[in-house]
Amino acid sequence: MEEEFWLESWVQNRTGFHQTKINPYLLKFWPDLGVEPEAGVFVPLCGKSLDMIWLAEQGHRVIGVEISPLAAAQFFAENDLSPFQEAVPGFTRLVSGRIAVLNGNFFDLSEAHLAGVAAAYDRAALVAMPPGMRPKYAAHFARLMAPGSVTFLITFHYPQDQMAGPPFSVSAQEVQALYEENFVIESLAVRDILAKAPRIADRGLTGFVQEMFALRRR
Repeated sequence: MEEEFWLESWVQNRTGFHQTKINPYLLKFWPDLGVEPEAGVFVPLCGKSLDMIWLAEQGHRVIGVEISPLAAAQFFAENDLSPFQEAVPGFTRLVSGRIAVLNGNFFDLSEAHLAGVAAAYDRAALVAMPPGMRPKYAAHFARLMAPGSVTFLITFHYPQDQMAGPPFSVSAQEVQALYEENFVIESLAVRDILAKAPRIADRGLTGFVQEMFALRRR
């Protein structure tokens, strides 16, 4: 997650990773994770994800972190929200209702920034990390999450030599290696979605699998 790459991606509107609908796997699996309705939910590298709107509608207090000020501004503007803005250590915090977005670098987060968080939703953060950054990301993520918390993680797996990330290919074996020290890992489902992703198929991929996990902090 090189900072300049992501800042430039938003400026140049290279945001094919943004989904214009609520993620169907979030709708399917979140209700079974046992997250209390009033619990805080952390969304790393949140962009302008509509999934935050859905999580807030379930009663959760949502805390996203996003490095691009443009992405954060677009999230609130496109959802007709007028956020209150304040400075907090290391970040600009934008708040509207149940949703807060911390504009700054994920690696500058501390446990204090995520007070009250009991769950996390990672659809776009781990898969945005090149291989060399994933151990650092997973270790910092573990430090931020409280014992007993649960994370809903979505990954992609495909022949990495057939397409340059992001999103990067992250296998189930790598998820195990990155998280097993601090989390109990459960694979919830595996879906081959190549036929439903024509833009990906057009790039010559021979396989494109999505896997969903529940990570429960020890």
